[in-house]
Amino acid sequence: MTAPVTPAAPPASPPRSVLFLAWGGWSVAAGFFFYAWILRVAPSITVEPLMRDFAVGGAIVGNLSAVYFWAYAALQIPCGLATDRWGPRRVLTISILAAGLGSAAMGFAPNLELAYAGRALIGFGAAFAFVGSMVIAAQWFPPRRFAFFSGAALAVGLAGGVVGQGPLAAAVAALGWRDYMIALSGWALIHALLAWLLIRDRPALADNGAADAAAPAQFPKEPMGRGLQRVLRQPQNFLIAGYAFLMSVPILAFGGLWGVPYTAARFGVDTTSAGFAMATMLLGVACGGPVWGLLSDRMGRRKPVLLAGGLLALVAIAAAVYLPGLPFAAFQVCVFLSGFGGSAMATAYALGREQNDPRSAGTALGLINMCTVLSGAVSQPIVGLLLDLSWGGETVNGARVYALAAYKEAFLLLPACYLAGILMWLALKESHGRPFVAPDAA
Repeated sequence: MTAPVTPAAPPASPPRSVLFLAWGGWSVAAGFFFYAWILRVAPSITVEPLMRDFAVGGAIVGNLSAVYFWAYAALQIPCGLATDRWGPRRVLTISILAAGLGSAAMGFAPNLELAYAGRALIGFGAAFAFVGSMVIAAQWFPPRRFAFFSGAALAVGLAGGVVGQGPLAAAVAALGWRDYMIALSGWALIHALLAWLLIRDRPALADNGAADAAAPAQFPKEPMGRGLQRVLRQPQNFLIAGYAFLMSVPILAFGGLWGVPYTAARFGVDTTSAGFAMATMLLGVACGGPVWGLLSDRMGRRKPVLLAGGLLALVAIAAAVYLPGLPFAAFQVCVFLSGFGGSAMATAYALGREQNDPRSAGTALGLINMCTVLSGAVSQPIVGLLLDLSWGGETVNGARVYALAAYKEAFLLLPACYLAGILMWLALKESHGRPFVAPDAA
């Protein structure tokens, strides 16, 4: 007589303390990305007062804004290495304080040189926000949910961009840009305390039935250079990073800086209204990130999502800038759809994680994020320079005024980058949502 088969017990749910630390730590890190995006887009709502206070043109304002991106991009691989090595708790707490100090330095800056230094320090601190949130997600949540958490972190960050260009544009009008930056520095002190209290570097339990839900396998520490070598030997990392670079240019150049003065000039609205209108692009990114990530996780594929998002973004940005007679409301819809489509780029982080050894996951993600942000450092000054080359000499209250034709010529860069990203997509390899397997373990 055959003994009855006892059904296997379902895996134990992670303890509430583990769930609290997982969600608490990730939420604080994602909240730092929210704050970093407010600082990132701050120049877009202060273009005119920056030009007036420092007596400069569009190219210099573009460079001042781009200093953030240069500092941010330069630190992406080091911050991935540092987070892999020392954990997100200490790294994020220090970086939040650095961003706050940079914000205060900009607010008090008596000259352009100190403003550059403060902007660079903001970029230094903000560099750790997104990678830190993804490292926490990789440590505490199941691999099959990583694309969702990448998109969700992007959504939280872009929500900061929406707030920074919309409601907080009114704060700049009320306080002035200097007091606004000083007020933002106080935010950092509170957020750093929360980071120290809530973020933990490693899950408390390595295997309690919740290993898939809460913790990855633990690896012994290794020399920092070894992880970097491992990442640089993987050609797909450079293709993924290149794709992320190209797909981010319109979001950071148009949505992050030059879209606000363009919208004001084209539709005859004030800076606050233009900021709200341009915030729709960042809102589209915020809404699209989790949607594309969830869709990709459900499909178990990455490339179809990347292609669909790129095509939508290309059509939408071309319509927003070049479709004649476009009403203001329709313009905002097109801008929203461009951001929504472009946010599919967040799925590239999941693709990168699945093609790299977990021991160097932070470093690989840092490389991809470096190129994502480097797109802003390169494209914002280029657009400003193109505008200066077409400038007819007109000023209003000490700030340069550019013709709509000049904007349209400069903005040809936007659909060109989307198109180039779609072409690069052809060279990407599909991971099918599967975790990395070392060649010697296959």
